[in-house]
Amino acid sequence: MRTDDLILVSIDDHVVEPRDMFDRHVPVKWRDRAPQIVVDDQGIERWRFEDRLAGSVGLNAVVGWPKEQWGLDPTTYAEMRPGAYDVDDRVRDMDRNGILASMCFPSFVGFANNFFNGAADKEAALVMTQAYNDWHVDEWCASHPGRFIPLAIPPVWDPQAIGDEVRRLARKGCRAITMPELPHIMGHPSYHDIGYWKPFFDAVCDEDVVMCLHIGGGFAAINNAPDAPIDNMIILATQVSALAAQDLLWGPAFRQYPSLKVAWSEAGIGWIPFYLNRCDRHYTNQRWLGHDFGDQLPSDIFRQHSLACYVSDPAALKIRHDIGIDIIAWECDYPHSDSIWPDAPEAVHAELSNAGCSDEEIHQITWQNSCRFFDWDPFRHLSRDDASVGALRAIAGDVDTTIRPREQWRALFEATAR
Repeated sequence: MRTDDLILVSIDDHVVEPRDMFDRHVPVKWRDRAPQIVVDDQGIERWRFEDRLAGSVGLNAVVGWPKEQWGLDPTTYAEMRPGAYDVDDRVRDMDRNGILASMCFPSFVGFANNFFNGAADKEAALVMTQAYNDWHVDEWCASHPGRFIPLAIPPVWDPQAIGDEVRRLARKGCRAITMPELPHIMGHPSYHDIGYWKPFFDAVCDEDVVMCLHIGGGFAAINNAPDAPIDNMIILATQVSALAAQDLLWGPAFRQYPSLKVAWSEAGIGWIPFYLNRCDRHYTNQRWLGHDFGDQLPSDIFRQHSLACYVSDPAALKIRHDIGIDIIAWECDYPHSDSIWPDAPEAVHAELSNAGCSDEEIHQITWQNSCRFFDWDPFRHLSRDDASVGALRAIAGDVDTTIRPREQWRALFEATAR
């Protein structure tokens, strides 16, 4: 297969929410309570709601920066590549990268809506959560039909409210919701408590909505040494996915909800073969513990429920059939520090080819598995011929891919503002 013939659907990217995102979606009654951008004494923009503040660190939007400027220090919109927060620029960056469609996870609210979860006024927090979802579905995704797969954030403090929100958004065509990897880390019952989470599990199964578990929300499960570098968190974040898998697979959720679908977002796939081998051996060797998976192995159950998402995983791709060729899905991670831009097609093609993937397997991994799992038609708005890497890049020849220091991005932003 030629690189230009690839179809790329990225099942994990991110949006840095624009300043005006709440303006058109918060009911009039609540408008003066909506989150607002405030600027601190250092000139850093942060979101404020009640007494809570959240900003954007550098690693959230490093696309277009030289790597020596990457870091955890706060950044502002003026310093970001506009594709981080402007949907029209995002689509142009997707075209340049040959990406047909993208699922965009949140930034300032956190992957499982920890920002509003910590608010004192939960009624107001629910209103703002719904406004966020309406902005994401009705504005960000709807502005370019066929280019984004909608994703909801949950009112995670109330399982019934989550269920209601899942059903409300499903009527708009939203088939994904991002949830905490380990809710007990946030002070809620774990997924073992099937009764507590019943309204949520009922809703996602009834509406065929995917439960996305993005790495990062379970960081608190990693008891790092006090002098450990940030590398520990970045590298070990994917290992928390095994803890989340354990709670769902060995708890009651996967067995009581056979149609439950879970995407392991940005978790990588290298942990899965070892984890499943360990699960199967434990099940067959430790029968005295009384677990009952019927006539199946734990690995069978895991694969029936899962989509395993990765950015780059060359070793694991060589044993892709041990993972399950029909559950692996690629992701770009734009505009984070792990993202591949603007040369994702070349990187993906080389990695899959080096792993010995056939053309059929490449299509499964780069778009078919994701589109099937999320029940999303990739060619509803663009023909397959127009959706290829080559076709998308042909309309994006003028996209500037220059790497610029942050101060140069700021100068460009200020010049445009004038």
